[in-house]
Amino acid sequence: MSRLTNRLVPILGLSGLLAALAVVPAQAASASSTAAAQTCTGTAAAPGVLTGTIPGNVIVKGVCAVNAGPAVVKGNLTIAPGGAVVAAFALNDKTHVGFSSLTVNRNVVVDKGATLVLGCEANAFPCVDDTGKPPTLQSRGTIGGNLFATGALGVLVHNSSITGAVSEQGGGGGLACTPKGIFKLFKSPVFSDYEDNVVGDSLIISGLRSCFLGVFRNAVHGSLIVTTNKMADPDANEVASNNVNRSLNCRGNTPAIQYGDSGGIPNVVSGQATGQCSFSLRLPNPPPNGPLEPIAVRPIP
Repeated sequence: MSRLTNRLVPILGLSGLLAALAVVPAQAASASSTAAAQTCTGTAAAPGVLTGTIPGNVIVKGVCAVNAGPAVVKGNLTIAPGGAVVAAFALNDKTHVGFSSLTVNRNVVVDKGATLVLGCEANAFPCVDDTGKPPTLQSRGTIGGNLFATGALGVLVHNSSITGAVSEQGGGGGLACTPKGIFKLFKSPVFSDYEDNVVGDSLIISGLRSCFLGVFRNAVHGSLIVTTNKMADPDANEVASNNVNRSLNCRGNTPAIQYGDSGGIPNVVSGQATGQCSFSLRLPNPPPNGPLEPIAVRPIP
């Protein structure tokens, strides 16, 4: 778990986010229905809620949460520019019976300036409504197709399964660690983070300009490509403990790919490992004076 994720987790639990999202006014509590698609609308103060089985596609305009039981979107889920979906609740905080999770049968699209928070887990990214000390709850996100984020503000995916590919291209909060968008509610810098996920195809993160990026403990059945990402936090661009079936390509990232303070281990790569993640590269773990370890290794036969 990254230092920045550690910072965000207690804020999520202790700030007004839990109160705002767990107690939802009736007029914001469900997606509105049309023949072509359904629309979930809300604000940070009065979020909409995705719940139940929703046929067809869903468009999120504003802020919507998944905290009233399982939500299953049979089609695509699109988060419109500037919007946000927070699907990091373990419990049904409306009825106080059962659990919450988000499943999207097809693709998830995160538009310009939008944010996706999908999945939570006790060890790395505790659920918003997990008040245990220590945390014990989890919620698993599921995407049956691909996850596409173009110009998004932030993408936080934990403990989730994506059948297809993940692509985050451009976007971010800029080269200053100041809260923007829904991150203001978290009192957190803007960042993107992928931890403990299964990705059926490739995971590609490119051209991001933000405070922090972390990629940890993911099982990537395609390639893992991390290129030309520039972060304001000198401890950012941490890529560790991933299992990659194809190639690992890291180039042009600032700061360069590192272990940081993640406590991670080398990435295991079945194909080629190149650039800042080359098999031949040894990095301090942790920096600056920790023992030198390869950032990538081949699987043990």
